[in-house]
Amino acid sequence: MNDTTVTKVSSRHSPKSGDGEKYLASGKSVSMRLWENEPPSASKPASRRDYETVGYVIGGVAELHIEGQMVRLEAGDSWIVPKGAEHSYRILEPFTAVEATTPPYQVHGREGH
Repeated sequence: MNDTTVTKVSSRHSPKSGDGEKYLASGKSVSMRLWENEPPSASKPASRRDYETVGYVIGGVAELHIEGQMVRLEAGDSWIVPKGAEHSYRILEPFTAVEATTPPYQVHGREGH
């Protein structure tokens, strides 16, 4: 069986959201985003999402505040934010990371908040 749904997405040409992330490959069940050299920032307001997120830190340092806990994220670390968990991020040093969400955060130009 030949699968013709295989695609390549170059981050150089990926659309960027108003929050700064680049949308990478997106399928029916999972999508990827790239946060690239995000500058240090104050904590963003806490939120809950209707999708699960896993991520991997490529460079920089951030804090993940989740359900009353604080997790420091550095290069080589990975993390998970379960669906519905209250969380926020605070970037301490220019931060580059890739995230995958399921179901997809972004589908056909529509952001899932």
